[in-house]
Amino acid sequence: MIERRDLLSMMAASVFQGRGAEPDWPQWRGPNRDGISAETGLLNSWPSSGPKLLWSSKVLGAGYGTVAIVKNRIYVQSGKGNDSVVQALNRADGALVWQAPMGRTLMEGRGNGPRSTPTVEGDRIYALSEAGDLHCLRAADGSAAWKKNILRDFDGSNPHWLISESPLIDGNNLIVTPGGNGNGVVAVNKADGKLVWHCKELSDQAGYASCIAANIGGVRAIMTLTSRAGVGVRATDGKLLWRYEKAANRTANCATPVFSGNQVFYTSAYGTGGGLVTLTPQGNEVNAEEAYFTRDMKNHHGGVILYQDHLYGFSDSILTCLEWKTGAVKWRDRSVGKGCLTLAGGKLFLLGEGHMAGLAEASPDGYKELGRFAIQDFGYPSWAHPVVCGGKLYIRNQSQLDCYQVAA
Repeated sequence: MIERRDLLSMMAASVFQGRGAEPDWPQWRGPNRDGISAETGLLNSWPSSGPKLLWSSKVLGAGYGTVAIVKNRIYVQSGKGNDSVVQALNRADGALVWQAPMGRTLMEGRGNGPRSTPTVEGDRIYALSEAGDLHCLRAADGSAAWKKNILRDFDGSNPHWLISESPLIDGNNLIVTPGGNGNGVVAVNKADGKLVWHCKELSDQAGYASCIAANIGGVRAIMTLTSRAGVGVRATDGKLLWRYEKAANRTANCATPVFSGNQVFYTSAYGTGGGLVTLTPQGNEVNAEEAYFTRDMKNHHGGVILYQDHLYGFSDSILTCLEWKTGAVKWRDRSVGKGCLTLAGGKLFLLGEGHMAGLAEASPDGYKELGRFAIQDFGYPSWAHPVVCGGKLYIRNQSQLDCYQVAA
């Protein structure tokens, strides 16, 4: 029988452990799919050698997907041998816990293996391979709860540089973009993978972007960038709500849309640019009207982040800060070269595709660099987005995952 004082001690220990629990990064671009970490207490600058390397895991295979982190596990996708796999690593040291095959891996001249990031909810992991294999895995051991192939099941075709989408959970639905005829965006039940709805009016081939979801007045919408347009579909039934082609090119549309205050920003490179679209609910529909278009944010694959009313991202190879409401340029800097970024503690964590990591202030007042260091060159660009979680910086570099201490 547990005495009262022992029970109180156990409760106190439980509260202490809960407060000390490390935060999660459960999906592509973090908890809110916006590339922003809410963490504080991080280093204000880096030494010339970079932050302290805590561990380096060399168990990964080929790929460009970044990590999802939940509780004591890190989840990542890789190409290992002939298989496209999901791997679970120990958060403390990067050791391999389990590995689950999803189907055959694919080779591509710009880099082999998966490009996607797993999405984790509760004890389930949802992952989409470069070949279109969509699996729901059990977090305990990687066994499959259900699986399907979105290209085969929804008459889709693989984009030239292979599927790069990370699945989106929206309520009971899992959202993906097969790109088939009348299947530009589909929702399946996350519990069993059965079709819930498909966007009958949308037959665009998939781009390389991942979806986001948001409420526009009383209308819930799914937003993404297809091979031809920035689109929004109704989350309840998949009806196409709007289509905005100006910010899309016909080569590679990669950047996840950014939503705030009933406005959404789409951007792509190859000489195109970005557009802010104002969304106005009208009953169960949405009216979309361009607020502005700019050629000062031609983002390729590194994503853009909205922080304190300003957008930050690489316009081609130049790190650029724009005012959200107007598109006015506040500053431009070559920084670490064309790359990707995330934000934590009011700072930009940058990764140039030429293997240079950097830290800079997220301020419209000007570019202020706070440190940089080189990472190893494995023969392919550094395209996996960095992640900051639990006071640590994670950089996936092909078959290697490095964990750095960035807490002050």
